[in-house]
Amino acid sequence: MKFATPAVVSAFSLFLVACGPSGPSGDLEWPTYQGDEGRNQYSFASEITPENVAELEVAWTFSTGDVEPGDRAQMQCNPIVVGGVLYATSPKLKVVALEAGTGALVWEFDPKTVLEKEGVPFGLGANRGVVYWENGEDRRVLTTLGNWLFCINADTGEPVDSFGQSGRTSLKSGLGERAADLHVDSRTPGAVFENLLVVCTRVSENADAAPGHVQAFDILTGEIAWVFNTIPQPGEFGVETWPEGAHEYAGGANVWAGISVDADRGMVYVPTGSASFDFYGGNRLGENLFANCIIALDARTGERKWHYQTVRHDIWDRDLPAPPNLVTVEIDGKRRDAVAQITKAGYVFVLDRDTGEPLHPVEERPFPASDLEGEVAWPTQPVPARPEPFSRQRFDLDDATDISPEANAYVKGILANVRSDGQFVPPSKEGTIIFPGFDGGGEWGGASVDPDTSILYVNGNEMPWILTMVETNRATARAGERARLSDLGEEIYQNRCAFCHGLERQGDPTGTFPNIQTVSERLTKEEVMAMLENGKGFMPSFRQLRKGRLEAVVAFLFGEEREVDPHEMGLASNEAALPYSHTGYNRFFDQEGYPAVKPPWGTLNAIDLNKGEILWQVPLGEFDELTERGIEKTGTENYGGPVATAGGVIFIAASKDERIRAFDKTTGKELWKHDLPAGGYATPSVYEVDGRQFVVIACGGGKMGTKPGDTYVAFALPE
Repeated sequence: MKFATPAVVSAFSLFLVACGPSGPSGDLEWPTYQGDEGRNQYSFASEITPENVAELEVAWTFSTGDVEPGDRAQMQCNPIVVGGVLYATSPKLKVVALEAGTGALVWEFDPKTVLEKEGVPFGLGANRGVVYWENGEDRRVLTTLGNWLFCINADTGEPVDSFGQSGRTSLKSGLGERAADLHVDSRTPGAVFENLLVVCTRVSENADAAPGHVQAFDILTGEIAWVFNTIPQPGEFGVETWPEGAHEYAGGANVWAGISVDADRGMVYVPTGSASFDFYGGNRLGENLFANCIIALDARTGERKWHYQTVRHDIWDRDLPAPPNLVTVEIDGKRRDAVAQITKAGYVFVLDRDTGEPLHPVEERPFPASDLEGEVAWPTQPVPARPEPFSRQRFDLDDATDISPEANAYVKGILANVRSDGQFVPPSKEGTIIFPGFDGGGEWGGASVDPDTSILYVNGNEMPWILTMVETNRATARAGERARLSDLGEEIYQNRCAFCHGLERQGDPTGTFPNIQTVSERLTKEEVMAMLENGKGFMPSFRQLRKGRLEAVVAFLFGEEREVDPHEMGLASNEAALPYSHTGYNRFFDQEGYPAVKPPWGTLNAIDLNKGEILWQVPLGEFDELTERGIEKTGTENYGGPVATAGGVIFIAASKDERIRAFDKTTGKELWKHDLPAGGYATPSVYEVDGRQFVVIACGGGKMGTKPGDTYVAFALPE
């Protein structure tokens, strides 16, 4: 634990009313993830305008000291600012409290040291921020590491002993016995309502996924207050949308992207992900409620008020990627409170906040059947007629990149041999174009909404991916038979590991998932086993697979010829419960490594939610080497969202070129840009200290093959 002097700690004496827009000093704050409980990423600060934004300069920087050479770290945090103090997380998930006006360290808390001291396994991953709660003099910060929720004193950074087990409680508490041996963590801050914290959880996307039920914890005690089952139990609403008994084995349908709160209504609005396995649902036939749903729940009890399903029987990984924006729109002369939900497909669903009724037309459109064994794709899907999608929906031969004749020919050669028929074309063994790709369209950075105009600002990706399904090696092991341990390990690898590292162990070209084809030349068997048991970096612990299965995976990676009795090792049951795996998460690039589709490859969009119309769309990001070739403003893939301000400026980093930018809110004109020490793959926070407006961005890098970073950079106008 690191502490500042008492004089610095005294900055905590100024605190706002919980989640209010400003503190006692009148300064505008950023008191919760994405700025407010409606997740609208909007600041009423107005000091920075289109006329003076070009004068912005670096006001302070803070390095967490977490990144070492060779790390595959990321830092996606949207810091919160309360009472002049900024709370944020580091790439290795430490929590830091900083003076918001100077970046000086107040205190630091490392949950990793707590778990290491107790011998508790955990894995590190991206983290998007923390939660702040106060009641009188009791001020708390809640954060997560692995499957643990920590509660710490906001003044000192010390664990709150009265919360759970010496300051922590398990995110698995309300998920049932089956989740005990399965992976659960949290990357996105939960939502506060009164003394309750509704948490976000991330589970496996493979066949071994834990259920993604929505849980609320008591912030005072750490005890479970209520649970809403997103995979219905017998007798519950929606159980008929699954096969009989599915609740005993099905997983996913989790809320991982954030939660919106309407305190006046006493409601929380949760967006759920797909059921697992993401790309094959032959064992979960049906619509699969409450996967891929916006669900309105009573914040005090967890009772369902309404739901709206955006994808039926998802086999495309079309999770709802961000919390819905709570907005007020004017339609046909009548003001309506609404939720606006962005999607990976580039759609925006605008629904009545009390009933879930669409406020703009939504059409139920037919889509093709699947030709995979046992799969039954749902015959129709809901598609908004308004607003029109903010990302393109098809990738045909005419859409092949035109940055060079060579790139055009290369892409067309591949495109001619895969399926590319637009949205909701089922996965296939031939290969299917997913466009927009697995990361949108819209993503976890979320959207910004101006409350005065009901204009939504959202960045979109225009990256095609290729999904190719393969039959798994479903070996059988009968009593008395012996088998090669490596063959059994290959079967386990296909169903547990190939989703990230690829069927051929080739990894992800961006470096997010490393190539492990030569792991036996770099590490010992003992080192690999320790990594599988304890996790490392973004890879969670696989201790739940038990020793025999882990030994089999190691035998496969090292090419062992040893034969074993599968029964003696506990491997006699067929590990491959599903007939298909896939070849990994493969972006579709040209021969130079640029996206295969015509630019733009990333955009910033303004959408009038009242009329359901796109007002403007501009490229977001560029490649300097292409600009030098005369190919300007292509846009890039982007991660992290925008913040619009009352001063008329939109701030966004997100782009692969590792810059932060400002755009004119009315026209979309780029007004300013600044290089960052690493990619700003996060949403900025905008706040005031002593009347001075700051814009701070987490420069964590690490995505899309870019270098990692550990620095927060704050910008302001010269004093």
